[in-house]
Amino acid sequence: MVSVRQRRLAEGAIGLQDDRKQVRAWVMYDWANSAFATTIMAAVMPIYFVKAIGGTDADWGFTQTAAALVIALLSPLLGAMADRAGNKKSYLRIFTFIGAAASVCMALPGKGDVLFVSLLVVVGMIGFGGAGNFYDALLNDVASPANRERVSARGFAMGYLGGGLLLAVNLLMILKPTWFGLPAEGSAPSQISFVMVGIWWLLFSIPIFRHVRERPVAEAARRRNQVAEGVKRLAQTLREISHYPELLKYMIAYWFLFDGINTVIVMAASYGTTIGIESTHLITALLITQFIGFPATVAFGALASRVGGKRMLYGSLMMYLIIVVLGFFMKNALHFYILAALVGLVQGGSQATARAIYSRLIPPDRTAEFNGFLTFTSRLISFMGPLMFALVKVFTDSSRYAILAVAFFFVVAMAVLTFVNTAKGEREAIRPFAG
Repeated sequence: MVSVRQRRLAEGAIGLQDDRKQVRAWVMYDWANSAFATTIMAAVMPIYFVKAIGGTDADWGFTQTAAALVIALLSPLLGAMADRAGNKKSYLRIFTFIGAAASVCMALPGKGDVLFVSLLVVVGMIGFGGAGNFYDALLNDVASPANRERVSARGFAMGYLGGGLLLAVNLLMILKPTWFGLPAEGSAPSQISFVMVGIWWLLFSIPIFRHVRERPVAEAARRRNQVAEGVKRLAQTLREISHYPELLKYMIAYWFLFDGINTVIVMAASYGTTIGIESTHLITALLITQFIGFPATVAFGALASRVGGKRMLYGSLMMYLIIVVLGFFMKNALHFYILAALVGLVQGGSQATARAIYSRLIPPDRTAEFNGFLTFTSRLISFMGPLMFALVKVFTDSSRYAILAVAFFFVVAMAVLTFVNTAKGEREAIRPFAG
């Protein structure tokens, strides 16, 4: 019998022949959509939401909760449908257009339009999250299992670079509006930055649409009713998940890891604004995260290939636990800079490694379905982070206790990850299902 290690070594040799054009095109999508993650989810919009629109950090938390729930409900069905029809790229294109259009429209609301902005952010995040589901699923089409940590890490690294580059331009436009022919006062620089996100996202998505090829599916499957088949496959996934016990344990760890990291990303700027840190310091610190994240993510992926993804993931969770505890005591811009640098060291690498590990624990012929299922379940949990932040803030009237509460998610993720046997999980993923 061929062991998992032998199979991975063989696939690694095959992986050396992975189509480089497809890999580059796939990686480039992270460059494209990370503009939304940096400018709208993490940096400019959370501050704009509080200062220009008049919302609160609790309002922002509830907005993130709503987006997470909608994405959770959509993702598994769409993933199952895409696997059956072999059209992950089509769904990727649709959700990309939705997210980019919502980004452009965010330039329209004005002071007091909290509900309108919240609705646009929710729609934008549906586009971002839905597209991300199909993008992740395409990793299995462009990279062999032994190369996925490296390719996945390259994607996140390019995301840091691309998202950071556009964020730097936006920051310069916000700090020096007259250099761009804009009025010194007002919200025009932030509004233009939202339009730039939409254009950037669409423009740099062209390579993945043109060059990435999906594995073909049977013609008979293509002719079936995709919605009905999607529902059937989703129900089948729910029934069969116990057939993959290591995957199930890993998914539980991933849910809490994802929720903790997501909460840090989406709440950091609004938290900093609430405790009195100036907008320029907040955006500059987040820019530091991006540019530290680029080389750190590449290094993280290389180390994960050498010492093991699980070990590196556990270390990153320890770092996040330290970050949120230090965040509780944060008082000035220097502290925020330090924490931003620490986040940059582990954020992209932990997400890339988590994505790569998951790709090896799922059945190779049902990637979009299982990625959709992961998105569904993780989003069902992920609303808890922003919601916990918002509720703790409401009941304690303290954003500091709200950020400290996020430590719960990292502790649980570390505890569950300890019991995951990834080698056994890889064997479970490729064995025939004996229903």
